[in-house]
Amino acid sequence: MGLKEEFEEHAEKVKTLPTAPSNDDMLILYGLYKQATVGPVNTSRPGMLDLKGKAKWDAWKAVEGKSKDEAMGDYITKVKQLLEAAGMSS
Repeated sequence: MGLKEEFEEHAEKVKTLPTAPSNDDMLILYGLYKQATVGPVNTSRPGMLDLKGKAKWDAWKAVEGKSKDEAMGDYITKVKQLLEAAGMSS
């Protein structure tokens, strides 16, 4: 299985977690997912009243230096950690 296929598989698996990941974990996953699928941040930072939007934008910006493949690999690793913590096999 190629990296892209494994990435897509884990993007689906994360939805099967019995409880939602913490906000911090969700932001990490969001940033890595956007970096892997879109690449570097391509929008301006949301305004000061959009707290959720800013947090998501900041999480994406934090991984800006990673290649798409690196971001996919890190995303897969993070999902595996969350699955193991939930007692599920990856």
